Amino acid sequence: MLLEDVYKEFLFDLEIKNYSVRTIKGYRNNNRAFLNFLCNEFAVTEIEEVSTSHIKAYLMNLKKKGLSESYINGIQKNIRSFFKFNVEEGYIAEKRNPVLGLKWLKQPKVLIQTFNDDEVKRMIGAFKGDYYLSLRNKLILMFFVDLGIRNLELCNLGTLDVRDSVIKIHGKGNKDRNLYISPFLKKYIIKYERVKEAYFKDKLMTDSNFFLSQNGRILTVTAIEVIVKKAGEEANIREHIRCSPHTLRHYYAQKQLRLGLDVYSLSRLLGHESTIITNRYLQSIQDEQILELAKTTSPLMNL
Repeated sequence: MLLEDVYKEFLFDLEIKNYSVRTIKGYRNNNRAFLNFLCNEFAVTEIEEVSTSHIKAYLMNLKKKGLSESYINGIQKNIRSFFKFNVEEGYIAEKRNPVLGLKWLKQPKVLIQTFNDDEVKRMIGAFKGDYYLSLRNKLILMFFVDLGIRNLELCNLGTLDVRDSVIKIHGKGNKDRNLYISPFLKKYIIKYERVKEAYFKDKLMTDSNFFLSQNGRILTVTAIEVIVKKAGEEANIREHIRCSPHTLRHYYAQKQLRLGLDVYSLSRLLGHESTIITNRYLQSIQDEQILELAKTTSPLMNL
């Protein structure tokens, strides 16, 4: 069977499974590049012709281009999903699945560096004033700090998702979760909703999301990244710290662990599929921070 035909079926299957537009884009682009490589380098055009050595050659080609191990593993994950679909549809036998002979690239252990408490305070304080855009930007930062949500989750947050004491998050893989609204966060939510209502009173709102652009439209992931970067510049963040929504998510995770939250509960709050992912945040807490935490958890002192 032609790879091109199966590729189209695979993408359609992702739509049926209600994958996000962003996720489908990744699967489409990564598998498209892989199929082009098979055709150009080996003249392979049918699914039955693909072997493990073909895939290994493609991954090595990516490595020669200087791509990181983690990035290549992400591409390999997309390729694995493509062949899993082929097995499920009966286009290739399970034992003929070429990804069975693949191994993941060993990724170097990277310590996640994030903001300290003073930097976070300065970032939140970077937006001053009670007008709509300033309050919106301040609250966006507070959502990242106090809820640890992903950038796309914040963009997709609907007005009805923000309830009295909890916020309903529409997470990856269509998995919803509820997050607690602290009294401090609630105070600014009330203020923001009041100012937002007055701002859009005589304006046309094209979307019903909680956070909107000044024109009443959904905020993009890029727009949020610009807001966080601007706050970092105003707060004079250390040069080696990347000012991004994801770095704020790291801050949230490490802060929760330092405050004594267990890894399993943190995993649920972050929307992780397993604690294996969450453990990366624990490993990134510096030794002196662990020593400070240990002062409150001495077994003898708590007998």
